[in-house]
Amino acid sequence: MSDTTAGTSNDPLADRLAHPRYPRSGHYDARWTVENQMGPHALWLLEWLAPALGLDALRPCARVLDLGCGRAMTSVFLAREYDVQVTAADLWVAPDDNARRIAEAGFADRVLPLRVEAHDLPFSEGSFDAIVSVDAYQYFGTNDLYLPTLTRLLKPGGRIGIVVPSLREEIEGAEPPEHLKAHWDPGFWSFHTPAWWRRHWTRSGAVEVETADWLEDGWRDWLLWSEVCAQESPYEHMARMARESVDLVKADQGQLLGFSRIVGRRA
Repeated sequence: MSDTTAGTSNDPLADRLAHPRYPRSGHYDARWTVENQMGPHALWLLEWLAPALGLDALRPCARVLDLGCGRAMTSVFLAREYDVQVTAADLWVAPDDNARRIAEAGFADRVLPLRVEAHDLPFSEGSFDAIVSVDAYQYFGTNDLYLPTLTRLLKPGGRIGIVVPSLREEIEGAEPPEHLKAHWDPGFWSFHTPAWWRRHWTRSGAVEVETADWLEDGWRDWLLWSEVCAQESPYEHMARMARESVDLVKADQGQLLGFSRIVGRRA
C-alpha cells in the first residue's frame, strides 16, 4: 500500500468520514480522497456497486474499463481491491496527470490512463470483462442508442455497472420541484429513477438488467461528503461546487435525490 492512498491513524478527517457501509474505502487516505474528488464520494459509490457486478466480472486479471474515471481514484480502487487490469478513461483529466497519481499509488503496471470521449471509444469488440462508470454515465448514457455501442466492447456475458445521481420518482412537466428551483441546474434533468434506468436498458436489447436499485439514505452520504469537501478541499472551485451540493441536498432532505446502481449482463 502506498503512502498516497494509505489511511493514517488518529486522523480527525478519517474519523469524520468513517462509514460502516464502506469499510474498504475507509482504508484509503481521507486527505487523498478529498484532494482528488470531482463530485460525490466515488469510492463509496464504487464499493456499493462492486458486489452487484459479481466476482466473475471482477476476478483477478479481468480487464475493466473505468469510463469517466475522473482523477482515477476508482481505477486505483479496482486495481488494488480486485487485482484487475484497468483502462482509466476520461475526457477532462489529462492522462499524464492520472499517470502520476496512479504511479504514486503503486499501480502503474495495472492501470492505463487514456483521454477518451465516450462516443468515440478506441477499443475493439469484446475487449473487456466489465465496464464501470461512477457519477459519469448520466452525462452521455441517456441517449437511446448509446448502450448498444458501448456493450459491444464487452465479452459475451460481461457486465456493465454504473452508479448515478438519481430521483425517487420521475419529475412530470417542464419545471423542477418548487423546493429545488433555487438550486436547479439543467444537467439535473439527466437524473432518473432506478425503474427508468431498468426500462431504458432493457428496451435497448443490449443487456439483461440484473440490478436497478436505490441507495438507502444515500442523500445523507452525499451531504456528509459535500460538507467535508466544502471545508477541506484545497481547490476553491471544488470547494465551491461542494458548497452548492450541500445547499442542494439540504434543500431536498431526501425527498427526491439520491443514487441508483444499475448492472446489466451482455447476452
